[in-house]
Amino acid sequence: MSFWDTITGSDLTRECKAFEVRAKALPADYQAAWEEIKAHLYPYGDVTGRSLMPILDNTLGLLEETASDGRSVHEALGEDIKGFCAAIAGEEGGKSYRDKWREQLNKNVARKLARLGG
Repeated sequence: MSFWDTITGSDLTRECKAFEVRAKALPADYQAAWEEIKAHLYPYGDVTGRSLMPILDNTLGLLEETASDGRSVHEALGEDIKGFCAAIAGEEGGKSYRDKWREQLNKNVARKLARLGG
């Protein structure tokens, strides 16, 4: 990966396009699950989404393997796709980027208030 790819994010664009090509080869119910997985995982990523690429790649690999074995998507992911995504993103109830930013903002405000009060 070149410096330019990193700065522009073009490497991520290529990876995402490759993921979509792979997902199009899956059965319809798997494609729907893939869309739901992406929607539930993106809030757990960093600003660029770079941290999610290995997770998305491995999850898509799981879907491909399960589909090739002839099993249903629910056998691979369970009934709770949102819970599945939270679990693979780190832990159940993992913090989204909004939670992290809110926590950082609260710390900064508390620090400034302490300086004014003290």
